[in-house]
Amino acid sequence: MRFAIIGDIHSSTNDLAAVLKQVEEIAPDAKLVGTGDLFECTISKKNITDFKYENLEDVMLLPEGFREMLTFPSIRGNQEERIVFITKTKDPLRTELERLPETMQIGEAFVIHGHQWHYGDNPWQKLSPDWKLVFFGHTHRSEIFRNGQPECIRFGEEYEVGKERVIVNVGSVIENREWVLYDEDNGVIRFMKA
Repeated sequence: MRFAIIGDIHSSTNDLAAVLKQVEEIAPDAKLVGTGDLFECTISKKNITDFKYENLEDVMLLPEGFREMLTFPSIRGNQEERIVFITKTKDPLRTELERLPETMQIGEAFVIHGHQWHYGDNPWQKLSPDWKLVFFGHTHRSEIFRNGQPECIRFGEEYEVGKERVIVNVGSVIENREWVLYDEDNGVIRFMKA
């Protein structure tokens, strides 16, 4: 099975449309999966107080037609967590965001947003020792780490995964239009850029 893994969309309709178009052209059979930060929260974490907003539109960007583009499963990112934390409403979208899982298994691999560890930390210390292949986002940089060591990447080239511990940052849809194609059967990934 193949997976098209995308994340850090931050409510960018144009960038998401470009990535979805490329996925459809290159890997129409791939199952789409999100790494979180689907939406953009307009209230920074520095400005959070005890105040709870009653309208989602007051705290997030929700362009017309954007929700209809989100036809794939995703985990929650820090943007979704913040939106849920600062709102108190019965809006069904808030309930959907609150119910997004923190992690997801896709085949033998796992997906996590990446905000769970601080930049510079050893992420493996915060992950299950059973996880050999992990996809994440959060930093908006396409990267691959084998056994904790970063490697240079080239878009469009294949990288073997599955024989050692590997963490893959899928990059960001917003601004960069990056994503990763994961071919589970052949044990390879390709960093892509629309």
